[in-house]
Amino acid sequence: MTPNKKKAMEQLATKDGIISALAIDQRGALKKMLSALGETPTDEQLIEFKALVSSELTPYASAILLDPEYGLPAAKVRDQSAGLLLAYEKTGYDVSTPGRLPDLLGDWSSLRLKEEQADAVKFLLYYDVDEDPKINHLKHVFIERLGSECAGEDRPFYLELLSYDAKINDSALREYAKVKPHKVIEMMREFSNPRYQVDVLKVEVPVNMNFVEGFGDKEIVYSQKEAADFFKAQSEATHLPFIFLSAGVCSELFQQTLVFAHESGSTFNGVLCGRATWKDGVKAYVDAGKEGAVKWLRTQGRQNIENLNQVINQTATPWYQKTGE
Repeated sequence: MTPNKKKAMEQLATKDGIISALAIDQRGALKKMLSALGETPTDEQLIEFKALVSSELTPYASAILLDPEYGLPAAKVRDQSAGLLLAYEKTGYDVSTPGRLPDLLGDWSSLRLKEEQADAVKFLLYYDVDEDPKINHLKHVFIERLGSECAGEDRPFYLELLSYDAKINDSALREYAKVKPHKVIEMMREFSNPRYQVDVLKVEVPVNMNFVEGFGDKEIVYSQKEAADFFKAQSEATHLPFIFLSAGVCSELFQQTLVFAHESGSTFNGVLCGRATWKDGVKAYVDAGKEGAVKWLRTQGRQNIENLNQVINQTATPWYQKTGE
């Protein structure tokens, strides 16, 4: 790791080397959340809500992940002790083309993200290890190219991996829960290859906790022993620092998941947590505007992130233990 990358990594983590980052780079998903509450969102509302989350919650986070489309004003009002990650991918994917192929924001580059004071570049990739090899080859080449671009700008490259099965439409189904460990673990193994020049993996937990014995209310797919083994195997599949995303589950279940991961032997290095922290603030914003959102963020939102921090500090390991820095 170069000196500049090391400095950036330190800015994105706590003094103890734990990445306790807040994510609000959602664009399409945030629009859907606002629309579901009867509000047709304007660009100004997206910008304002992101800025409110940033200004109110970054004092309790080591970093914040934002998008350059709606999030730059939020970056400017964040607590200056918090590091900044900027997303580089277009939101969503083209459903008319097989493979959920990746694409970059057309008017941005790693250089331009760096000029906006980004400490790291984040890119989201949908990946099915069992899909047509021709499709996955395109994704491999794409990430090689992106890794080289980030290395050229001497900025850490955070790769967010979201698994799926091209033959299963809904990842919340029991059918997908059965194959999820294989999908998650093998994609982590693939993108840990040095040719991609990834610095940090942002990943799902390897099981759907709703199907784990003693956790969810669904028909059991994994015993606790089986789930624990998958967490251990996931951790052993990579030499890179890796952090968990919340995938929109409730704050309480996400915290329970982190404790379970730690007890299972996972050496994860923190979280990049979005909706589990702030999603209920969207309703407060729709119902009572800026004042309602601020009130919620200063109470329940702050409590969510402080509770999460307490769990992370007891369960995560420092990122530099992976890199030997």
